[in-house]
Amino acid sequence: MIDLRRLHVLRAVAHYGTVTAAARALHFTPSAASQQIRQLARDLGVDLLEPQGRGVRLTAAAESLLAHADAIAERWEAAELDLRAEYSEPAGQLRVSGFPMSVPVLLAPMAVRLRDRHPRLTVRIRETGAPESFDQLFEGEAELAVVEVTPLNPPLSDARFDQQPLLDDPYDLVVPDDHPLAGRGRVDLAEAAHEDWIAPVPDSPCRPRVMSACGAAGFTPDVVHHALDWNVTAHLVAHRLGVALVPRLAQLMPHLPITRVRCAGDPYRKILTCTRRGCRERPAVAAALRELRELAPTAVA
Repeated sequence: MIDLRRLHVLRAVAHYGTVTAAARALHFTPSAASQQIRQLARDLGVDLLEPQGRGVRLTAAAESLLAHADAIAERWEAAELDLRAEYSEPAGQLRVSGFPMSVPVLLAPMAVRLRDRHPRLTVRIRETGAPESFDQLFEGEAELAVVEVTPLNPPLSDARFDQQPLLDDPYDLVVPDDHPLAGRGRVDLAEAAHEDWIAPVPDSPCRPRVMSACGAAGFTPDVVHHALDWNVTAHLVAHRLGVALVPRLAQLMPHLPITRVRCAGDPYRKILTCTRRGCRERPAVAAALRELRELAPTAVA
């Protein structure tokens, strides 16, 4: 019989990439986590980890076992749903995580609607980046996440997570109010090719999208300033220090003398909802997803 607790340690190693990181997430010592996996390997009579440089990697047997483990986790979610089928009204606690921009325009309004419509349901919101949101789902610390697509996200085929499109968030060109492009209904980004640019910091998930949009328009932007926060970007634009591409979900300070201009070709980023496999039909999660689908079109109008 497979010890499911030891199997969970193996899943954590696969998720976090190292035994040390998995042990930290599970509140184990690295030696205790290693011992759990060694015992699981002895129980099954196969090797689960093999040396790779200074670390270890999963064996083919471990990869095969993980496919079954992910299926077990999904079936467990389904079993829990079946057992609670008579309690169809959303109730209890719903823990939701989301990237910073999603909180004011999607998650906070969603929580207000759920509070009004389902008084027995309590929503807990945590602002996180995409990698942390997936960690929280994996660890069972969140039931629902709103994430932007980044190269660091698990692939859509990952059997542990159910990732579904929520909305496309277009990028607008932001210029000073008195800029020649400010009065245009829509502009080709190539018209801003010779401007000074303000771009996200290099390690921001939005940085590659900004550079890619400019590249698709036929130029590499001359980035003279970098910002982490979109309102910092807006202030730099307001001071005529450059132009910028800003997602429409970003709520910029209304008093600033700047104008958002729509871009030809509508460069955008994709926003997803994500749950653990088998969790999407839980009453509280399903209710939250309905609210998010209703809010999404107006968020980027």
